[in-house]
Amino acid sequence: MKAIMVMFDSLNRKMLSAYGCKWTKTPNFTRLAERTVRFDNHYAGSLPCMPARRELHTGRYNFLHRSWGPMEPFDDSMPEILKNNGIYTHLVTDHSHYWEDGGATYHTRYSSCELIRGQEGDRWKVLPELFRKEHSYSNKDAAYFPITGQIHQHDAVNRQFMSEEWRMPIARTFSAGLEFLENNSEEDNWFLQIESFDPHEPFTSAEPYKLLYPHSYEGSAKDWPPYHIVTENEQTVTHYKMEYAALLSMCDAYLGKLLNVMDEKEMWKDTMLIVCTDHGYLLGEHGWWSKTVMPVYEEICHLPFFVHDPRCPAGGQSRSGLTQTIDIPATLLDYFGIPLPKDMQGRSVCPLIQNLDAKIRNYALFGFYGSHVNLTDGRFTYMKAPMECSDVVYEYTLMPTHMRSRFSTAELKKAQLNEPFSFTKGCPVLKIPAGKNSNSKEFGKLILGSGDLTVRNTIDNNSLVYAANFGDKLFALDKDPNQETPLQDFEIEAQLANVMISMMAENDCPPEGFARLGLHEQPDMTPEDIELLHQHYINSRKVDLIPGYTWEPAAANAYRALMNFIPDEIKNECITDFSDYLLSICDEKMVKSKDILSMIQTIFDGEKREMLLYFVEMSARTS
Repeated sequence: MKAIMVMFDSLNRKMLSAYGCKWTKTPNFTRLAERTVRFDNHYAGSLPCMPARRELHTGRYNFLHRSWGPMEPFDDSMPEILKNNGIYTHLVTDHSHYWEDGGATYHTRYSSCELIRGQEGDRWKVLPELFRKEHSYSNKDAAYFPITGQIHQHDAVNRQFMSEEWRMPIARTFSAGLEFLENNSEEDNWFLQIESFDPHEPFTSAEPYKLLYPHSYEGSAKDWPPYHIVTENEQTVTHYKMEYAALLSMCDAYLGKLLNVMDEKEMWKDTMLIVCTDHGYLLGEHGWWSKTVMPVYEEICHLPFFVHDPRCPAGGQSRSGLTQTIDIPATLLDYFGIPLPKDMQGRSVCPLIQNLDAKIRNYALFGFYGSHVNLTDGRFTYMKAPMECSDVVYEYTLMPTHMRSRFSTAELKKAQLNEPFSFTKGCPVLKIPAGKNSNSKEFGKLILGSGDLTVRNTIDNNSLVYAANFGDKLFALDKDPNQETPLQDFEIEAQLANVMISMMAENDCPPEGFARLGLHEQPDMTPEDIELLHQHYINSRKVDLIPGYTWEPAAANAYRALMNFIPDEIKNECITDFSDYLLSICDEKMVKSKDILSMIQTIFDGEKREMLLYFVEMSARTS
């Protein structure tokens, strides 16, 4: 038996012709849909990149215990299980997070792997400009993050070694994958994973694909949207979308090369094919770019998913049954006839292929570590936000690394040894505080000149934006597929909250995981409980800086975010300055978010001002 999994990164489902998009050029995704079963209700689990990949190995949710990090010593690994059962497993990827601290121990689970260098600021090639201080590539993110600035510098250098299409990482990745097929397609018992970082930002594509999307744009070269709200003009927004579309068409072309090989070698009769992604991507929808710092809208979590099972060909058909990322490793183990580990929560999708009306799950749970916990049944989506007072979450790990760094000694000094979870094979784990409020304070010291630059290495971008700012949200997807108008229905919320509690408990969620959401640890929430949570949220948003003044919700968010960057030693002085300023400019005793931004412009200076504006403007959002 043989299997191929093609994984793209950051596929926006709504941009694919196979899912109804009329303007992007993706004929090979349409061709793929004609040879596979297209799943219409496939959802992410843990987000973003490496948390999703941990799920692809383990078949269980990651985000309730751990942020971005490596495979743990107690984790079951699908490719390793295949390998240990006589199935040769090979990974070809240009996803550079695999060779960073926070991506370690993944690629070594395969029998062999081929790593393609050069994506997204991969520390690959070196030219003299890397020794200079000026940024050779400028972007809103780069201006405010020392680390991100370095990434943009390295990306600018790497691009100089990719001037021709065949040198680009996606071309080299698929070439290596097709080489594996050319050499080994006649052999049996293997699994090939071809994993492309594209169409993840930066949207770097070859010229022929750009020509597919002519548009008017007169600004500087831009193909890397910031992780921020949309502040660009309409022409720039369109340009970013066209750059993404061009890269999507490039991905489509290389997918087509694989489909050609499967046709030529008649592999459809004996080879499973899975095409998937880790998460989606916002291209201006809901007024946001990218992912991680906003609610988990459909564009981020509702994913494209295609499967061909040679035992039950059903090309050109679709299935509406609910599936998730955690179901992919279960599907592959099932296909190869290997029993699922007891800790694997995913279920094989093969029954859905065999039976149009089959169901393998009633609900999907998903989210980012420390942010909203989200639940959908395909009809409703419920986004449960952390409580305002919930400052501390914990990392449960035996592999204490962040995305690009080890945990700092300051973090590790706070670690405790925690009792084993049900899935840690009897191993106790480190319990390490990961307080968002304390992270913001540490970054505040950096911004205001009294902090150590190395502190930034331990802070993830989304730890600086409070999910509590957005509150709880309920959407009826059948009536409101674009999630434009939240519902208020305490009875439905209570029903979904109780399902959420049950699923969190099944995942052995730690007690503070329930408390930070304001949920009981047993599924006994009532509509009255939900109404009280909503009232608590309203009360928690009040700001008492100026007696008698009312605050727009966005202004309260902005002020609260600003105060989280102010070190305690200067807080009283700042409060006095802020109060005096707002009294001097606010009309009708109403404080608006624009007033907070104006205050930052006036009171702070230079780099401090720009960095504060970046985060506070983003944090002012209520949706």
